[in-house]
Amino acid sequence: MNPLRPYLAALLPALLLVAGPAAGAADPPLALGSSWYPEQWPESRWNDDLALMQAAGLRMARVGEFAWSSLEPEEGRYTLDWLERAVAAAAAHDIVVVLGTPTDAPPAWLTRKYPETLRVDESGRQAQHGSRRQFSYASAKYRELCRGIVEQLARRFGTNPNVIGWQIGNEYTEDSYDAESRRLFQEWLQAKYQTLAALNQRWVTAYWSQAYDRWDEVPIPTGAGNPGLMLDYKRFVTDEWRGFQRNQLEVIRKYADRSQVITTNLGGLGWADRFNRREVAADLDLISWDEYAATSAGTGAAVRNVGLPTLDPWRAGATHDLVRGWKGRNFWVMEMQPGSVDWAAISSSLDRGVTRVMAWEAVGHGADLVAFWQWRSALSGQEQYHGALVGPDGAPLPFYAEARQIGAEFAKAGPTFLGTAPLSQVAILHDYDSRWAIDFHPQTERYDQIEVLLGYYRALRELTQSVDIVDPRADLGGYKLVMAPSLNVISRELAEHLADYVRRGGHLVLGPRSGMKDEFNALNVERQPGALGAALGGRVEQFYALRDDIPVAGSWGRGTATIWAELLSTRGPDTEVLLRYGSGNGWLDGQPAAIARPLGRGTISYIGAVLDPALMRAACQALVTASGIEARVLAAPAGMEVCRRVGEGREVFVLLNHTSEPAGLALPGAMEDILNGGTVHRIDLPPHGAAVVARSGGETR
Repeated sequence: MNPLRPYLAALLPALLLVAGPAAGAADPPLALGSSWYPEQWPESRWNDDLALMQAAGLRMARVGEFAWSSLEPEEGRYTLDWLERAVAAAAAHDIVVVLGTPTDAPPAWLTRKYPETLRVDESGRQAQHGSRRQFSYASAKYRELCRGIVEQLARRFGTNPNVIGWQIGNEYTEDSYDAESRRLFQEWLQAKYQTLAALNQRWVTAYWSQAYDRWDEVPIPTGAGNPGLMLDYKRFVTDEWRGFQRNQLEVIRKYADRSQVITTNLGGLGWADRFNRREVAADLDLISWDEYAATSAGTGAAVRNVGLPTLDPWRAGATHDLVRGWKGRNFWVMEMQPGSVDWAAISSSLDRGVTRVMAWEAVGHGADLVAFWQWRSALSGQEQYHGALVGPDGAPLPFYAEARQIGAEFAKAGPTFLGTAPLSQVAILHDYDSRWAIDFHPQTERYDQIEVLLGYYRALRELTQSVDIVDPRADLGGYKLVMAPSLNVISRELAEHLADYVRRGGHLVLGPRSGMKDEFNALNVERQPGALGAALGGRVEQFYALRDDIPVAGSWGRGTATIWAELLSTRGPDTEVLLRYGSGNGWLDGQPAAIARPLGRGTISYIGAVLDPALMRAACQALVTASGIEARVLAAPAGMEVCRRVGEGREVFVLLNHTSEPAGLALPGAMEDILNGGTVHRIDLPPHGAAVVARSGGETR
């Protein structure tokens, strides 16, 4: 019997075969791992590296995702024996393997022999060999070559008991503007609209004489353009990445044991929106993402502080919740920085203990596996200075001790977390169509959609200590309160889905810019919130991008509207005004800023402005109370985060001190101290400290 079998039986997530985020004893325990690149080092060094991994409590190695030239040094000649020896060497050290398909970095022979596979950027320049991701995701030839190497790997390792899963590619990123991609986009449009008349009608191409007479006239947008064209292109990009992924997923599933899970790691800060990540996640067994604290200060066009070596716990926590929401279940963090990166403006290291806090925060928000990038400093290549656990000499770096502490703690706490997941009574809606629609036409550079969402998130999480971030088309029946900031695109079908949630007893709160557009990115013929206007009993008369803050006041208290404000009106006797604007730009003076109306057994509300943090918290407090949501379970001081996971008959709390000062809290009763043992009534944490406590009882799933 394979000595790893007991561990594998626990780690293999059979929960993925059923709907929902938890399935009792089949859930994986906590696991710590790292990316390992045996192809870069002499085989004589492997066992020393693996022994150090084992000593640090690392139980998973991701292998192979950049090794195509080592696996297929020339077309059709496969050299997989070294990889099989690496997998066996890992098994000898009680380390299981996630095998990466090597399709993010094609070898030189491929790009030389098949230049038609090369990606073309917006300016028409073709990518060259020497980095990675030089391929076009839409290239039929590239997909054929990818399928070839993946089939060889799946045949060889699909039943290997030490390979627990597969990662397809690596951090899907750039789309391509080559002729093949444009032709496929035009074919995609023809399949969707059937006739050019339908396309011209939906895109309103009479504007600026944009009407098309032939499908091959439709361009790939490379800048500002027709809103319908731009939104459909994003949907096409999503479908292409999904097709690129399915091309490999199908062949893996053909040969691999069903116990081997299939995932991919999504980078780009989690919030990146080159494509719809929820749809890409739909075909996978589980989802993983790559967390780098140095990039947590902004996203997309709003990146301003890249390189700051700090952890933004609110953004990081919200990103975990966003990722968890893509599939509605626990996830993996496939890459986490071991202290530092080497590509930021200032690539300094996180403070001692902060990466440990990052790892435990991930677990608190639903991660069942955390892996570092990377294990050992590369001698050459574009990321020579990136943080690692072991230096180029093979000896541990200072961070190794912190990783070893995390490994020991994960091993100790794993059984406690078995079968648990976060459980929330409140959700925030996140919609890629709406993100894109606002990005295409922001109206004001001050409107950062993620910052607006985080304003809602922080207030709600401080009050409830658990928030889901989900797609608006998801089943919302389990939530008492649903908040929808920036839900710009609302079709009639979606409006009915949301109204039905309210009629059944839910509390829906629409935020600014909601319901401006239909599913074709055209303005709704009804004023905001479009097809939800009748349910709301009110509407937006006009919107304003603000230069200066405007006072607002009402039943939620007093504060200011900033960045964006909408003039609301009530159109029904039972619609209540919750906030009104004070003196501002004249148009808004004394006008409603927030309204609400009962509908069925629930309530629908609309907040037309971006509120200051204090007023947002007061508004959320009122909404949480009105929705019948329980108060916070553990009262923590500022700077301390409480994460809660629930399983059958028990609750587990991860307590995190995000400050550089000691912090503590009194527990509401006796709890088990998971990391230190014994029973405790109070937890005191040092700067950047973490603790895990548990108690019996609580909700069951």
